[in-house]
Amino acid sequence: MEVEELEKRKSRKITSSSPSSALINNLDDGCLMHIFSFLSPIPDRYNTALVCHRWCYLACHPRLWLRVDRSVQDFSEPGVFPNIEEAVSAARPGDTILIAAGGSHLASNIQIKKPLCLIGGGELPDETTVICLRGSDREKQPARLCCSFWWSSALEFLSTCKLTNLTVKAELGCCLLHRSGRLIIDECILQCESNPLDYLSCPIVSTAGSGVLPSNLKSDGDSISVSHTRIEGGAKAVLTSGDLALQQVRVIYARTCLYFWFDVDCR
Repeated sequence: MEVEELEKRKSRKITSSSPSSALINNLDDGCLMHIFSFLSPIPDRYNTALVCHRWCYLACHPRLWLRVDRSVQDFSEPGVFPNIEEAVSAARPGDTILIAAGGSHLASNIQIKKPLCLIGGGELPDETTVICLRGSDREKQPARLCCSFWWSSALEFLSTCKLTNLTVKAELGCCLLHRSGRLIIDECILQCESNPLDYLSCPIVSTAGSGVLPSNLKSDGDSISVSHTRIEGGAKAVLTSGDLALQQVRVIYARTCLYFWFDVDCR
C-alpha cells in the first residue's frame, strides 16, 4: 500500500510540472509581451518580472515603453507621443518614457506626479536635449514660488522618478524643480544658459519639506541622488529651501567638464 501511495504522489508531481499545466509559457515572446502590455507597470508588471528570467526580460522590454518622437507622422500608433507633456499625461505609474535623440524637446513646468523613468534615446546624454525656454508657457502654467522667487523649470517632480542619459537646459530659472519624492539623476547633463541674470538660475532646486505642498502630496522619502552628471552654469549647482541639504559630494575633473556625484537628503 505504501509503495502504491508513493507512486501516486510521484505521478501527481510529474503531472503538475508538465508543460500542459503551464500553457502560457508555450506562447511566443510577442504574444506574452502583448499580454503584459495590458498590465499596470506597478505592481502587476513588476510582479510578473519576478516569475523567471524570460518573463523579466519581456516585462521590461523597451517595446513596452512609451516613446516621444517628433519625427513620427502618424501618432495613432499606441505609446508614441509628439511631446513630453502628452507622454507624461498618458503614462501609468511605473512607466518608462524613451525620448528620441536629435533636436530639442520643449518642456516648461511639466509636473510629474507619478513614479516614472525618463530615458534619452541617444548613445550619449548630449544627443537628447530637453529645454525650457525663457518665459515659455508662462500664461498656461505659472512658475512655482520658492524662496520668495518664482521659479520656472523644465520638469517639476512631485513623485519618485529617474532621469538618465538626458541633457536638460534652462535659459532662466532651473532645469529640475524637486518638490517631493525621491529623484534619481544618472549620467545626465544639466545646463543653465549664461546670461546677466545668472544669479536667478540654478540647475537643481529642491523645496521638499518646505511646507509649500499640500499634505496629500508630501512624502517621507524625499531625496535627490546625482551620479556621473555634468552640471554647468547658474549661481550654484543645488538650491534647497526645505529640510534637505547637500551631502557626500564627489567631483571628477575631466579635460573639458566636471562630473558630479552627490546626495541631497535630510539634514
